[in-house]
Amino acid sequence: MTKIGLEIHCQLTNLESKLFCSCKANYREFGINENICPICVGLPGSLPRLNQEAVKKATMIAIALNCSTPEKIAFFRKNYFYPDLPKNFQITQLNIYGDTSIGGAGSIMVGDKKINITRIQLEEDPGRLIYEGSSSKNLITLADYNRAGTPLVEIVTEPDFESPKQVRDFLNILSDLLENLGVSDPGLEGAMRADANVSIEGGKKVEIKNIGSFHDLEKATHFEITRQESLHSRDIEIIQETRHWDDQRKITISSRSKEEDLDYRYFLEGDIPWVTIDSEIKEKLKSEMPESISSKKERYVSKYNIPGQVADVLSSDKFYSDLFEESHTESNAKEVANIITTDLMGLVDTREKREESKITATHLKDLADSIQSGKISRNSAKNALHEIVKTGKGLSQIILELDLGNVSDESELLGIIQKVISEEPQAVEQAKSNPQTINYLVGKVMQKTKGKADPTLTLDLLKKQLG
Repeated sequence: MTKIGLEIHCQLTNLESKLFCSCKANYREFGINENICPICVGLPGSLPRLNQEAVKKATMIAIALNCSTPEKIAFFRKNYFYPDLPKNFQITQLNIYGDTSIGGAGSIMVGDKKINITRIQLEEDPGRLIYEGSSSKNLITLADYNRAGTPLVEIVTEPDFESPKQVRDFLNILSDLLENLGVSDPGLEGAMRADANVSIEGGKKVEIKNIGSFHDLEKATHFEITRQESLHSRDIEIIQETRHWDDQRKITISSRSKEEDLDYRYFLEGDIPWVTIDSEIKEKLKSEMPESISSKKERYVSKYNIPGQVADVLSSDKFYSDLFEESHTESNAKEVANIITTDLMGLVDTREKREESKITATHLKDLADSIQSGKISRNSAKNALHEIVKTGKGLSQIILELDLGNVSDESELLGIIQKVISEEPQAVEQAKSNPQTINYLVGKVMQKTKGKADPTLTLDLLKKQLG
């Protein structure tokens, strides 16, 4: 039997400052070692000051994951030496004096599978190591401390996963949940990272680190399961250790023996007092939390009659969900959802394309309303959408410039239909005996009008002409 547990590290990217100092939480906009101060690099005499907003955001995550939330939380020093840890210890949380981490036991559903959360802890991110050199002989390690002290939430799960696919599905769900809460942007480089603990047949667990993406995590856990199964089949002992994922060779390689909590010599952080989070604060945070993804999906289906699969896609992505909320009305909601999921998602399918896109909620509303009123056809709307995303021009201007308006003049359309009838005598005879085949003739009219013919009027006129 395979057991996989995860340790997910999620930066609170939407905060202004680091966890214990006033340096910017968004370290990515700075040059190497420009976003540092005596506190985040641990100079003697510097004292940490806890970021209150970080505590609030972390508590919201705990609530969203159905975790217990203690009234008092404490911080500890986790002592170890590594070049990216300038203080030689990390300020984190640990449940020594009862449940004193930001979140206790919780759970989240992945399909029909319940994944249990062990705890959630608030801690500071270490710095970042940069390796330079063309080979192992001349490799040098450089340290960039811009990231040191960035607010980080660690989410530890029980070993409830039974396959790499469940792991991937869970991380996708968690990523959407965090983004929807407005506490993090998981798409940013390094904003969401995960380590996996893997064991088979009740054996010793092996931790896998240095994994760069959800895709690689799925591959790494699959490889590690296969490796352990191979050892087990040959009666070779599986050693409890930490292994690193080698992205080049797509294998895990031994790194070090796995540390236990005692090895880190945890003790209370004396420079940060215990923090009280009473029930009144928690209720206020609950009231400030945005609507959950599952609630949005249910509302889209029940209120607007949007198909479940479309509602699922729409509600799970904050970018598209926000666009929908700002642009729809009760009458055009289904059309807006259709435009987003059928056409827009293909046009802005990367972070870079979203940032470059000029589309607004007003554009979407105008498109949906124009389709419903018959001003433009769906095919013309698709062409207009391309231009909107690229230029940001108004729909009316684009319709004029690209001549996208529907051909809805009855006499003009009748002339085109009669021409199609004369050119397609065989299709006409088939349509007379089998009315379902009339769509072929509608398609021919659409071809001649470059998709601009009013489809309803075209069908009505065709039926009259065919008797």
